[in-house]
Amino acid sequence: MNLFFMRSGPYCDCRNSVQLAAVWAFLTLLAAVAGGCGYRFSGSGEMPEGIRRIAIEIFDNRTGETGIESIITNDVINEFTRNPVAEVTGKEDAEAVLTGVIRTARIRSISHRSVYATAEREITIVVDVSLTTPAGKIVWSASGIDASADYAVSDEKIITSQNKKSAVADLSGKLAQRIFYAMTDRF
Repeated sequence: MNLFFMRSGPYCDCRNSVQLAAVWAFLTLLAAVAGGCGYRFSGSGEMPEGIRRIAIEIFDNRTGETGIESIITNDVINEFTRNPVAEVTGKEDAEAVLTGVIRTARIRSISHRSVYATAEREITIVVDVSLTTPAGKIVWSASGIDASADYAVSDEKIITSQNKKSAVADLSGKLAQRIFYAMTDRF
């Protein structure tokens, strides 16, 4: 008789019981380690220095891409409104003001239909942001936050323009999330 396969009850396989206990021990250890190291979801932290009310100024556009400052600023406002770690207010009621500079907007071809015809382009936008108190103290800042999106190039300029506009809207949302997560993370 093999003791390893001996049953202690009518439906109990000791191998499965040992495996189940090992799995539970591993999961318990994993939960303890993850909880002990301060793990939490990205962007679930607090604003720097406990700030509760912020104003968001329209970003300064230093690129040749007309109108992207409004799109990006609106997406940043929407991101902070959706995730209420701080109330978005007017400048006169704010404990700090978020400002941003759209530093670059690069467009490059990423695929070609022929030697002379581009099939797809990528647009990358880079921003610098800072959070400043009314007294002028910089509470938080980040440089070089970027996002990219691809868009199809058509033989018709109007279609290419619409595709580019959609790509800018997509990457603007990504930029807003990255700004929010960078500002509220404490890793």
